[in-house]
Amino acid sequence: MENQPYNNPTPPPPPGNYLSPSDERMWGMLAHLSALAGFLIPFGNIIGPVVVWQIQKDKSAFVDYHGKEALNFQITMTIALGIALLLVILLIGLPILVVLGLVSVVFSILAGVKANNGEYYRYPFTFRFIQ
Repeated sequence: MENQPYNNPTPPPPPGNYLSPSDERMWGMLAHLSALAGFLIPFGNIIGPVVVWQIQKDKSAFVDYHGKEALNFQITMTIALGIALLLVILLIGLPILVVLGLVSVVFSILAGVKANNGEYYRYPFTFRFIQ
């Protein structure tokens, strides 16, 4: 009588349709830190967050939020880097490129740490292209 299915009042959730809290924090962190791939791969700063976001966005609102934040910040940084590259002609682009690189690394790591702690992080100075 113990093994009958109606004795279990709450069935387990279907596999693959949710993330545990620790997995949510890990994927949220990876959404931010995957942007560091941009230092090795052209446009890796955008490709990394897009891949993480697209894979996990339907499984967790937390990961969906962090994926969008990371992607919006990296799109903003890419636009700023493009403008800075144009300003290299005027010789003011080089220090701007250095500052943008440092800002990108520092804020991505900060956001990754916040996501790993289970906190929501909002990047400053970011255009919200993806709502």
